[in-house]
Parts: sequence; C-alpha cells; structure tokens
Amino acid sequence: MDPLPPLNALRAFEVAGRYLNFRLAAQEMGLTQGAVAQQVRLLEAHLGLPLFERHSKGLAFTSAGRGYHAAVTASFDGLRSATRVLRPEPDKVLVSVTPAFAAKWLIPNLPAFAEIHPGIDLRIMATEKLSSFHSEGINLAIRQGAPPFGAALEAVCLFRQEVIAVASPHLLGAEALPLSARALAKLPKLHDGHDLWPQFLAELGVKDQSDRGLRLNQVALAIDAAISGQGVALVPRFLVARDLAAGTLLQVSAGAWEGDKRFYLLAEPHKKRSKATEQVRQWLVDMSDQPDSGHG
Repeated sequence: MDPLPPLNALRAFEVAGRYLNFRLAAQEMGLTQGAVAQQVRLLEAHLGLPLFERHSKGLAFTSAGRGYHAAVTASFDGLRSATRVLRPEPDKVLVSVTPAFAAKWLIPNLPAFAEIHPGIDLRIMATEKLSSFHSEGINLAIRQGAPPFGAALEAVCLFRQEVIAVASPHLLGAEALPLSARALAKLPKLHDGHDLWPQFLAELGVKDQSDRGLRLNQVALAIDAAISGQGVALVPRFLVARDLAAGTLLQVSAGAWEGDKRFYLLAEPHKKRSKATEQVRQWLVDMSDQPDSGHG
C-alpha cells in the first residue's frame, strides 16, 4: 500500500484550504502561522507538487490543490461521522421520519416536547428511505408500513392509516357536506405517491369524473395544495387534525378508509437506548392515537 501523507500536514492543509489564509487556519488549530505554513510545505514536499499559490493577501489553490482539498475534506468528514457514531452524545436524539410526518405532525408538536424535555437535543432527519441505525447514528425512526421491519428492531404502532378526503372551504363553495359519491367524483383530485384515489372511489361505487387534477410525490405537498383550494386530497386524519380544527380544511365525505399501512415507531432494543432516546420514544407513544398498542 502507498504510504499516507503525514496526518498533521493533511489537517493543516484542510484547514488552510477552508480559509485560504495561514493566519486564520493557525487560530483555529491553536498553532502559530509559521507552524501551519511549515506543515503545508511538508505535505507539498511529500506529494512533489505545489498545492497553494502564495500571494500577499492570502492563498489560492493550484489546480491540483483544489481537487486534492475536496478529497481530503471528504475524508475528514467521514472520520468525524464515524467517530460520532462510536461516541454518541448522551442528550442528542436523532429521529428519522418521512417528510410528511415531519412537516405536518412532528414539527407542529415540537414546542410541547421542548417544554417537557428542554435538555434533550432533538434532531430530525426527513427522508423516505429507512435510515441505518448503526451507520447513520439514527436513534429512532417513524415509518409507514407493516411489520416486520427487521428482527433487531422494536416496532410500536403510533397511528392508524385512517384516510379521509379533505378540501378547502374555498373549493367547496356552498356545497352541503358530506358530499355524495357522485359530487366527490366530479371534484379535481390531488394524487400523491400512495395513489389511493382509485381504490377509495371504487369502494364508493364511482369513477373519477373530474377533468383536471394534480399529481405530487409527497403527502405534505398534497395537503398544502388542498389548503390552497387546488383539489381534494386523501390523507391520514392525524396529519390534518390541526387544519380540520382551524377550518382551513374540511372533511368532504362521510366515514374514513382504513388501510393496512400504519405508522410505526422503530427503535433498537431497550438495552441499547440512551435515557434521552427512551424519553423521546415514550413521548411519541404518549402523543399517538393508540398509546396502549404495544409492540407490532
């Protein structure tokens, strides 16, 4: 294997490249300006080519130095990330959730959480993919689906998939609620990635008769489009509870359709959870619509 360059020299180069200034790099590293410059010269000698052009007002990358700095920075970032996983901060809890759950339920409820647990550093990763608890340092995850999610994960059902049709009062005008199946079929539909409208309308015994609609890839976007009066959306009731209470959205058809893809809280076994993680987990269970659901 080719020998690695001196790590102290790489570190000096990485910091100096961020500032393009030896003096500012020295301040961050707690060294003298001359010591940082010497480390960079050592690295350039090891590589056999210049990485910086020295000017009276600072530094500029050479073409080789610019590309090398990007690679060195990525390597140091990877080391920092790996170290964070091995040495988790006891009061930091990273929760991986879907974008819709984050925007429409978790973020609006965060003030209540902060009031109960002001010392917990709660961090949110909004993504559709199921993140890795180990490699990405995830402490908890919330996903829509059906068990099993993995033999090593504890799964607790938080919310049922109770789907309702909602629309803005501005779209409905003077229409009397609940709408008949025929009236609902004529309204513009807002489709998201779950594509529930065909099944929903089929159970009502009608087909879509609207001449316009909108397709979006996120439930949160469909909710926002419904609020702005662009059509009727099919969404889980708990995600629009605040909008229903405020009157910005109305349930337009009677009843609800319950699917089999519920929202689950995923966690590692109890013995692997920190005190802060356990507190966040319990808060989520307490806030759910079925706190006594047990393990799924």
